[in-house]
Amino acid sequence: MNKIVIALAGLLLGAGSACAADGSGARELFRRIDTNGDRKLEFSEIQAARARMFDRMDANHNGLLDAGEVRTAVEQVKSKRDFQAAQFADFRAQASRIDRNGDGKISRDEFAAFIPDRLLRADTNGDGALSISELRALRRQ
Repeated sequence: MNKIVIALAGLLLGAGSACAADGSGARELFRRIDTNGDRKLEFSEIQAARARMFDRMDANHNGLLDAGEVRTAVEQVKSKRDFQAAQFADFRAQASRIDRNGDGKISRDEFAAFIPDRLLRADTNGDGALSISELRALRRQ
């Protein structure tokens, strides 16, 4: 996994802060997700980033994430960064919500469309985007 995928995991799996990487890594992550350059992470941009992350996690390229692929991705992230296992409990708990059709696998569309609760709560003004100040507040939580 490359550095961006590792940093994205915290934000996009729904468990870590929006700034999982160091300061410069967080800025680069922000720039990569903020494709329209408006200095906000719109939920549509987060969903696009989640779709790209899905493609990297889908080891057998069948368009579905099974429990083994999710476990492998989580373990790779944990081994690359000093994340506590508890940070990923939220993702495991939300997996059933991501799997909207209940088939025990997560499709690319299901994964991309899901916005983690923590990010929804961080959008304090309800505009469907996370401003820099909202991201900073999220990081302090």
